[in-house]
Amino acid sequence: MLERRTHTAGELRATHAGADVIVQGWAQNVRDRGGVVFIVLRDRYGTVQVTLDERSPEAARETAKKVAQEYVLQVRGTVVERFKPNEDMATGAIEIVAKDLEILSSTKPLPFSVSAAQVDAHEETRLRYRFLDLRRAQLQHNLIARHKATHAARQAFDAMGFLEIETPILTKATPEGARDYLVPSRVHPGQWYALPQSPQLFKQLLMVSGFDRYYQIARCFRDEDLRADRQPEFTQIDLEVSFPTRDVIMEITERIVAAMWKAVLGVEVGEVQRIGFHEAIARFGLDAPDLRFGMEHVDLTEAFAASTFPPVAQALADGGIVKAFVVPGGAEASRKVIDGWTAFVRTYGLGGLMWGKLGDDGLSGPLGKALPEGMGPDAFAALVGASHGDLVLVGAGAASAVHPGLGRLRVAIAKERDMIPADTYVFCWVLDFPMFERDDDGNWQAMHHPFTSPIPEHIPWLGTDKMGEVLTNAYDIVCNGQEIGGGSIRIHSAEVQQKVFEALRIGPDEQQDRFGFLLEALAHGAPPHGGLAFGLDRCVSILTGADSLRDVIAFPKTTSAQCLLTDAPSSVPQADLDVLKVRSTVP
Repeated sequence: MLERRTHTAGELRATHAGADVIVQGWAQNVRDRGGVVFIVLRDRYGTVQVTLDERSPEAARETAKKVAQEYVLQVRGTVVERFKPNEDMATGAIEIVAKDLEILSSTKPLPFSVSAAQVDAHEETRLRYRFLDLRRAQLQHNLIARHKATHAARQAFDAMGFLEIETPILTKATPEGARDYLVPSRVHPGQWYALPQSPQLFKQLLMVSGFDRYYQIARCFRDEDLRADRQPEFTQIDLEVSFPTRDVIMEITERIVAAMWKAVLGVEVGEVQRIGFHEAIARFGLDAPDLRFGMEHVDLTEAFAASTFPPVAQALADGGIVKAFVVPGGAEASRKVIDGWTAFVRTYGLGGLMWGKLGDDGLSGPLGKALPEGMGPDAFAALVGASHGDLVLVGAGAASAVHPGLGRLRVAIAKERDMIPADTYVFCWVLDFPMFERDDDGNWQAMHHPFTSPIPEHIPWLGTDKMGEVLTNAYDIVCNGQEIGGGSIRIHSAEVQQKVFEALRIGPDEQQDRFGFLLEALAHGAPPHGGLAFGLDRCVSILTGADSLRDVIAFPKTTSAQCLLTDAPSSVPQADLDVLKVRSTVP
């Protein structure tokens, strides 16, 4: 018969010796030593050893012989100190001598070991049996850390006077950079809701409504191609503030970050440095730079202007750039390793990788042929900051290929060569983003979203040939080379918002159809406002050291947007589609 639990498996210590207790949980390990049975009982709080020997009633000892791994048990017994403590268990100073043992539930054969330090199953199997996978200590640790992070964020928001307000899940389709998930309306046949890619428009409306400090732990949905750091449904810590400066939003954000890192890791987040977008690209090739190690990029475009080496000369003739970085001690790298790095940068559009090793004979490798006339190895080494025994890697081509190619290679090499210090968290702000970028068809699109405010002095450039030079009041916060949050000061003028729409070739009819409610709100006394959204899943993955966002989400999707546990998405009976006035075109 189920009784009330008196203690969790992880809380018992030597101070509880002599106490009669009732604990419940799963049998993590069972050992029968010829009449003496040892059971390691586990719940989410920890583990404790249960012993059944001559001190236990015969009925309990007989029941113990039937117990297998992951059986659900209730144990009533007495806490006693162990003669030889187990230093590997938090509860290792004691054991429970069972007076009564009840099997509450048995189990079918397990598809993989729940108690093993390293799971011995393919990820698809783990996701199919996610209810078992979530029993593992690492995933439980991750979800507990997620709870601590969100709890700390809520406390910090409350201390700063924020209100937690929910916004709709069934809403209107708006362009925010990805495809919407659509939901057909039964009561309005032929019309559709969209699941929100973010609460962006609603939080702006809340500012117009006078709620000057809003936040939400918001569910968001984007129908886009997936990878390890993307999920079709994800969670943002969303915030918006009225009458802010950029610095106000950044200071609030830093307090939230500090609260989460302190609550989960006990780490103090110090001053967060600020880097301009163009500076980040120039130094690191990426707008989310990892500052935990060196190997910064050096621009050789001007210095190599006179180079006659065909790959360099052709790249510069086509309007490209030449950049380099130094791998300290990298002269030891084999040709096979360098060829692997060359293949790596080709995936980002670079034609190849020039390299040179600084040794006793000067600069060896193909890079020696690329030096302009009159530039010797010593001068080149001084230019790029290289020393004897270093390897210099150079990329030449279009900026759109050189920057990400070398930028990603820099990070990959740092990981390969163990150059990144462990348990270190380095944050930075990236500021002064361009407002627009070209899409694949050469048309202008918003780099962040179309509600981001341009800096005031660039507003007259909207719709002109200076569109590519317009900067925004946008800001991203980066930790260890990963963007964990981003936001901006918003457009609060209906006239400016219309100018942005026009610059993006969103005509008046489309403006009214898709954003009429926002434009109407902005025309009725909208305060200046701005905000930011954290990727909660990304933050927790950094806090826990998880390799994939799937390891910090309770029930994630695969990279093909499937839930293997529930077999979603799945087909729907035609009768249900008929009610929605929807027809499937798939046979």
